Amino acid sequence: MSETKAYLIGGGLSSLSAAFYLIKDGELEGRNITIFEELHTAGGSLDAIDHPEHNGYFMRGFRMLEQFVYSAVFDLISNIPTLDDPQKTVLEEFNEFNEKVKTLALARLVRNGAPIDARPFKMTISDRIKILRLLSTNERKLENVKIEDYFSPAFFDSNLWYEFCTTFSFQPWHSVIEMKRYILRFIQDAHQMDTSECIRSTPLNQFESIVLPLKTWLIKNGVQFRRNCSVTDLGFDLTDQKKMVSHISFTNGNGQETIEISKNDIVFISTGSMTSDSTIGSMDKAPEKVTERKDNAWILWEKLSKTSLEFGRPAVFNSNIDKSKWVSFTVTLKDPLFLQLLEKITQRKAGSEGPITITDSNWFISFGVPNQPHFKCQPENISVFWGYALHPDKLGNFVKKKMSECTGHEILTELIHHLKFEEHIDRIISSSVCIPCLMPYITSQFMPRKLGDRPQVVPKNSENFAFIGQYCEIPDDIVFTLDYSVRSAQTAVYTLLKLNKKPTPIYKGHHNPLIILRTIKTVFR
Repeated sequence: MSETKAYLIGGGLSSLSAAFYLIKDGELEGRNITIFEELHTAGGSLDAIDHPEHNGYFMRGFRMLEQFVYSAVFDLISNIPTLDDPQKTVLEEFNEFNEKVKTLALARLVRNGAPIDARPFKMTISDRIKILRLLSTNERKLENVKIEDYFSPAFFDSNLWYEFCTTFSFQPWHSVIEMKRYILRFIQDAHQMDTSECIRSTPLNQFESIVLPLKTWLIKNGVQFRRNCSVTDLGFDLTDQKKMVSHISFTNGNGQETIEISKNDIVFISTGSMTSDSTIGSMDKAPEKVTERKDNAWILWEKLSKTSLEFGRPAVFNSNIDKSKWVSFTVTLKDPLFLQLLEKITQRKAGSEGPITITDSNWFISFGVPNQPHFKCQPENISVFWGYALHPDKLGNFVKKKMSECTGHEILTELIHHLKFEEHIDRIISSSVCIPCLMPYITSQFMPRKLGDRPQVVPKNSENFAFIGQYCEIPDDIVFTLDYSVRSAQTAVYTLLKLNKKPTPIYKGHHNPLIILRTIKTVFR
């Protein structure tokens, strides 16, 4: 493999993982691996920064893991040393942390500023039966079927839907295929949906806990990062017998450049991006509306899709922003009062209470407080939490505006009123920074689809290229997870290099009769 060069388009987790497995299992020299990143730093959607411009911390997403589902991620980080202790792996650090910090939600659902009983699912008998029937329905029969087409209107007022959709960010118009995959993948945790006891977390945010150690390992092994570099097109040699990438065109500070791809080289293509064209607001400014695509991840995929039908159909996922967007917000607290008041509602130490959903919020707000500190250099007197809303275009209950048009000040005001902290509103807001973020494609991977809308990781007759990331097809796997990105990378590397290895197996709890029995009892509780 010493003559093989690998080019990875996109600097997200899938590309970083592919580079890792190219070195570890493919025995490529790191110096022969190049990662093209459109942004100034690698990590893709796994970002988290101390935002000096706004005097607060910021992250577009907040991710929770689980002990069985994330097997590919665990395989990856079991080989990466931590930044603080080279003798300890990131997985060992993760396990030690989760032995100490346990999640227990006693206020999973909140209404009128107080917890409600989240344990009974409150569904009709018909919808309970439909859930069980869904698990055994062939995906081909569910192509392009929406969740709202499958269940009754009453289902969307049930506790099960409140807990499921806010944990995983599903909307009624999303694909019932993806919902089915999620239920099967997390079936072992169904009985804990109201308590969130199955949740596992990284010690810090995922950028510092996963991306930085991985990126550091890659750099030490010679991997080349081309930052602020946009791949604009790929040239292909296409025949009935083979498909090959012949050249890569990209722009950087020097203008347009082209790299010729030899017959021994391989190319990994990240198509689409859930955080593409995100816009950030401030305490006094709402995020800008997105009117046209600017980031290159979708533009490139749209070009490639015209080359071959096997390269997928990006329009299925990116053509309806109003159905794929939501607004997230990161709050930096410089006064402990908010968390002290929250602990009276949750009856848990802040950072161990799991996700909280406000069911009577027009915006449908959910938020979570991670264990503190959530950033490595975060001062002791500072706390951070993150939230989002699934109905950003509805008028708020207290702030009579669409959330998508609100400043951080207005979003925090709405949240404070829902939690009944109005008596302390001036003190909380004056000591807090709330940074909103509008993400137009954040749930685009859940849009209703059919076979072929997502390209295979390695298309038929591909000689030297693969698709990786959230918009390729991995049977039985669930998008919108770190595991999907890592497993796509494993699949691509092992297939292109013709290695006698298989990706980390997907955990299938539904093959366990005891779990199935417990799930049936849970559905009817």
